[in-house]
Order: sequence, then structure tokens, then C-alpha cells
Amino acid sequence: MTPLDDLPLRDDLRGQQPYGAPQLDVPVRLNTNENSHPTPPEVVEAVVEAVRAEASALNRYPDREAAALRADLARYLTASSGHPVRPEQVWAANGSNEVLQQLLQAFGGPGRTALGFTPSYSMHPIITATSGTAWADGGRREDFTLDPVEVADRVRSTAPDVVFLTSPNNPTGTALGLDVVEAAYAATSGMVVVDEAYAEFARPGTRSALSLLPGRPRLVVTRTMSKAFALAGARVGYLAADPAVVDALRLVRLPYHLSALTQACARAALAHTGVLLSTVEQVKHQRDRIVAEVRELGLRAVPSDANFVLVGGLDDAPALWGQLLARGVLVRDVGLPGHLRVTAGTELETTAFLTALREALAAADAPAGVPA
Repeated sequence: MTPLDDLPLRDDLRGQQPYGAPQLDVPVRLNTNENSHPTPPEVVEAVVEAVRAEASALNRYPDREAAALRADLARYLTASSGHPVRPEQVWAANGSNEVLQQLLQAFGGPGRTALGFTPSYSMHPIITATSGTAWADGGRREDFTLDPVEVADRVRSTAPDVVFLTSPNNPTGTALGLDVVEAAYAATSGMVVVDEAYAEFARPGTRSALSLLPGRPRLVVTRTMSKAFALAGARVGYLAADPAVVDALRLVRLPYHLSALTQACARAALAHTGVLLSTVEQVKHQRDRIVAEVRELGLRAVPSDANFVLVGGLDDAPALWGQLLARGVLVRDVGLPGHLRVTAGTELETTAFLTALREALAAADAPAGVPA
């Protein structure tokens, strides 16, 4: 087998590790922020019928504009947010990661810089690097929040071409005040991308950056159908922005990048929005349950607006990760000292995690951690 180092790989990729969470066959998988609730039977039937209808035309390329899907997504965003979004403002791709990649291909690249505020979504710097864009880290406060004045100062001093903001943030679950978005936008002449992959799980009163789109042609809001819609296997992400942004992405997208089957599947799911999103409240209940019971154990739980909880105050997070795995529960070690991230699953899965956590802490025969 030829070693990777023997290939003429780009120098900036040498020594890097591919993105990926462990894919292990365990009873309870709570490490990738999926929606644990299975696809409802009526949605399964609708998807099967939609795919069947497309099957006889698979000898033809799909609609490269995904016009019908984008119209459906615009209707969903308008109805769910209360802010009008037109089809020409929407773009869809293979998961929100491809949307982010296309944004960096269009607005980043060699000689350009992207700024993010870590800890945040780990793919932001990875996609940035693969596009040849330089990465700058703005950091966060100790409680993982962002201050609008501090963000604006960092944006001005860095002069980035692309700014990444996340709300709710992954891996912390913290939502972002719109004053932060406004401050970042005012401080730059570059693009500001607000990653709202977990927006549907936010607590009441959390406002979407969709409300800021009018009059801000450099603002982009990205979303996904992987989380709230429980459609992770279909790979559908999208954005809302000024139509000029969509025109820019047409310059870099691959031909026919979104298959006819993917478009059909997504449209069938959107036609059953009420059924699919009915699990969101259940997930939020389990999330809040994790926060409450983790704190009862003397650990920290970062207040979450997502479908996961960042658990802190751990004496040895990697060791605890292994102890939970030994009990059949897989969570995520995100590399933050003293922290693990757990997805809010079904009631049974959440109970299994909390039981395993209590057992592991008791077996450690050491202080559980720092009081909340």
C-alpha cells in the first residue's frame, strides 16, 4: 500500500485528519446530533412514491436549479419564521456542508481569509482550508457567548472576506443575539454567514437572522434538513440570502449537483412538515431533561438551544467517554477539556445515557465535578 506521504498531496493538507465522528455499532448512539426518532410511516410512503415517480426519468439529468425544491423551502422559511423569503433567495445543495463549501469557493480562496469564533462547528475551518482560504480564530468568552463589541473589534482587526457565526452554536448549544450579527455585518465589507443548522430547536424568543436579510446583501443564513426534519441520510442543506448570492454560487456549483432523487425526497418531506417537526418538542423536552439531571449530578450543563447538551465539569472527559461506551452509550468527545457533548435522543435513549452516566461517575469513585 502506498503511503499518503508518497503522493503529491498539497502541502497544507499533509498531516491533517479527515472529519468524522466514530461510527460504532452500539445500542445508543448520541454523538452526531441526528434526530433519533424514526421517519414516520406516512413520510416513508410519500418519499417512496416521490422517488418512484422520478425513477423512469433517471436517464435524464435533474433540474440543475432545483426550482421546485427551492420554492418549497422558501414557503417553509416564510411560514416558520414569519419573514418573507422568495424562491430566488434560496439555494440548496448536498447538505449544508456543500452550501458552505460553495460559499467559500465563491467568496474565499487563496489570498482571502475566513474568521470564525471557536469552539464552533469543526467543519468551518476544515472547509476553509480545503478552499485555500486562510483561517482566523476569534475565540469566545469563558461561558462560550459572544459580545457584539468584541466581535466587531475582531472583525475590523482581521478584515476577513468571510465571517462565520453560528446560532445555535455547535458544540456549545448557545444561541446568538442578533446584535452580534448586526455588529459583525457593520464591521466588514465581506460576507457574513450565520449557520442556523439547529434553529428549529431554539427556545422561545430566540430570533432567526432571517429577519436581518432585507437590505443586507452580504448576509447569508444557512439551514439543513438533517436535524429537525430527521433527513440526515438524504443530505439536503440550503441557504437564504440576496438573489445575487445565489447567482454567485451558480458560478462554482458542480453541474447537476443535486440529484433528482434527493430533490424528490426533500420535497416529499417538506409536504409533511407538521408530522416531521412534531418530534422537535419531544427532543427539546429530553434536552432540557439532560440539562436538569446533569446538574443534579454536580456537573455543568451549558444552556442549550440545540438538540444536544455540552456537559462540563468532568475530571477526565476521555476516560468518561470510554466508560459510557463500555455501557453501550456513544457520545461525542469534541476536544474541549473537561467536556463531552451528548445528543438529546428519544426518552429511552436519554434514560440510557443518564443511567450510564450515573454508573460511570459512581464507578470512578471521585468527585463528580464542579457544581453548576
